[in-house]
Formats: sequence, structure tokens, C-alpha cells
Amino acid sequence: MNVLDAAGPQAGKLVVLWWVMFWVSVAVLALVLIALAFAVVRGRRHDGDRRPAPEPPPARRAGVVIGAATVVTTLILIALLVTSVVTGRAVSAFSGPDPLTITVTGHQWWWSARYDDGEPSERFEIANELHVPVGRPVRLKLQTVDVIHSLWVPNLHGKRDLIPARTNELWLQADREGVFNGQCAEYCGLQHAHMALRIVAESPQAFDTWRRQQMQPAPEPTDALVQRGRDAFLAGPCVLCHTVRGTTAGGRVGPDLTHVASRATLAAGTIPNTPGHLSGWIADAQGVKPGTRMPTLGLPPDELLAILAWLETLR
Repeated sequence: MNVLDAAGPQAGKLVVLWWVMFWVSVAVLALVLIALAFAVVRGRRHDGDRRPAPEPPPARRAGVVIGAATVVTTLILIALLVTSVVTGRAVSAFSGPDPLTITVTGHQWWWSARYDDGEPSERFEIANELHVPVGRPVRLKLQTVDVIHSLWVPNLHGKRDLIPARTNELWLQADREGVFNGQCAEYCGLQHAHMALRIVAESPQAFDTWRRQQMQPAPEPTDALVQRGRDAFLAGPCVLCHTVRGTTAGGRVGPDLTHVASRATLAAGTIPNTPGHLSGWIADAQGVKPGTRMPTLGLPPDELLAILAWLETLR
């Protein structure tokens, strides 16, 4: 991921600010190194001639040099400050008509996202992955249920904190299709580094198709193994933490699993979403992501395989 590869208007402004500060810093560093090299060469020349060291410049000349350097430094800092403030205001003022509204909630250590547009029956919740239409403004309402988190999707926007008992907002827009990686940028505990959020920007038509699919409840089992897996899931401790729409599972502690098989990763980007990794996650989540709230269930092998077969149908 190249953080300077802007894919949205706000990220583009931040990239311009970064390059301005970079080249100004390079110019200042170059001038300092040139002055240092000049002083070193001048000093060595006099040492080779074995002549007495030159008299120090008059205090007036030294004062002029120091004063000029101070003025130039102050002007550079003021220019960078003004550029930063102007960029910050431009980024914060971004909005647009007909925004897509999503409530993103930080947990230790994963993300939940609720799509709030439309009628109540059209709203749904997913985990650790957002889909957004290209060219449409997106309004993210940021909340946290535990500690302070911070959402950073560098290709689309800067950082914004999620603070307990407060709702912050982050507006963004993707100008091209692609998958952009977000990350918690505020240390929030043991698994802070494993708290990723994927944002999939796609065409409006593809987004509408994905959204209709996500609003659907879990499909009915089509064979005996899948049926046995669903029954084992609903009869076990999984329902205390997870929701699967279309079933009696309504837990709110862990991620919504209604369409878990359609996601690219598990455990907030910790591992890829493949049958093998999913099986390992169910069997020993603490071995994969120590400290997570997902307990070690100790399921019998046949029951684990049946639950895995059912979860693989949740697309």
C-alpha cells in the first residue's frame, strides 16, 4: 500500500501538503549541509597552510547572518503553518449531495459497520470490510464501545479518532475502483496491529448488487451436513456473541456472521478467509489472535466440520 497514492479528493490534498513539506525540508537540509561543508573545507585549508586561524568576523556581521537566518526560518515555518491550516480546512469542509451514511464502531480489536440509509428493513451490519460506490460521498459516523481507536485509510483520508461517549464524523470519497486498506492508528491494546478495515470501492452497479445481497438473511441449509452445522451453531455458545440474520442467533458481542463467507479476511485482517483458516480460528482463536474475546470452544471434530460447512454457505 502506497500512502501517497491518493484515490479520493481529501487524500489528494493531504498528498500535496506532504510533498510541499518534503521538498521544503529537503531544501533546508541541503542548505545546512552546504554551509557545513563550506565551513569544514575552509577550516582544513587553513590547517594545511599552517597559518594562524582567521580572526572571527565582527559581531555586527555575525548578528546580520544570525538575524537573516532567523527571519528566513520564521517565514518558512509560517508558510508551512498556513499551508497546513488551509489544507486542514479544505479537507474538513468536504461534503456532498446524497451521501452514503455508515456507522463504524471500533471494538477491541475489530470493526463493525452499519449501513444506515434507506428504510429500517434495508439496514444491515457487517464486520471489518466496507463497500462504497465510486464517485459518491460517504459519511462515516465513528463510535467506540471501549477504548479510544483511530481510523486511518491513507489512500482516501487522514486519521480520525473514535472516542468513548462521542460520535465523530469522517467524510470520504473514492474516485476510482480498488481495495484500500484502513488501520487503527491509535494504540488500543494487545492486538492493535491486527485491527484492519478493508474498503472496497466499486462501480455503483456493483455496489447495489452487493448491497442487495447483504440485506438478505442467511440461506436455508441445502443438505444434511449443513443442516447439522446450523443446528450445532444455534445450540452452542456461538449465539451468545454472534448474529446471523434469519436464525435465532442474535448476539451483539462479536461480528455479524450473516454473510461471513463473502469477506476476504478473518479476525480484522489477521488471516485470509479460507476454509482452513476459518477452521483454525473456530478451533483455537487465542492461538491465532491472543487476547481476543473469541474463546477456545473445544468442539468435537465432527461438530466443527459441520459448523464450518454451514458457515461456508453464508455468502
